[in-house]
Amino acid sequence: MNSDYVILHVEDNPDNRLLVRRLLMSEDYTVLEAENAFHALEILKTNLPHLILMDINMPDIDGFTLTNQIKSTPGLGKIPVIALTANVMKGDRERTLQAGCDGYIEKPIDIDRFLDQVAAFLGKTV
Repeated sequence: MNSDYVILHVEDNPDNRLLVRRLLMSEDYTVLEAENAFHALEILKTNLPHLILMDINMPDIDGFTLTNQIKSTPGLGKIPVIALTANVMKGDRERTLQAGCDGYIEKPIDIDRFLDQVAAFLGKTV
């Protein structure tokens, strides 16, 4: 049952948050949302999600910096961080993985594949 899985979605765009929330909740995932890096860090003080979906292009602190901070924090470093990004030029996937993300999903998301991608990152069989 997917309700056992908690996913933190870090995204500054409210429309993107709404779409991802609706898709994840349709499969009974528990969804936590942060509109910026500061809010994400506050959430992570009291919640340990199974997966973090990370926007890369955010104001103030970008997703690369936040991912690095999460990965270097005791107790958080093992949480998979998946870039959910519009950075889709040649080499962007590699840069994202080198920056510490554990995976990469392109935006705009493919709504027909998104839930399978999330399940795969959670290590679940679909």
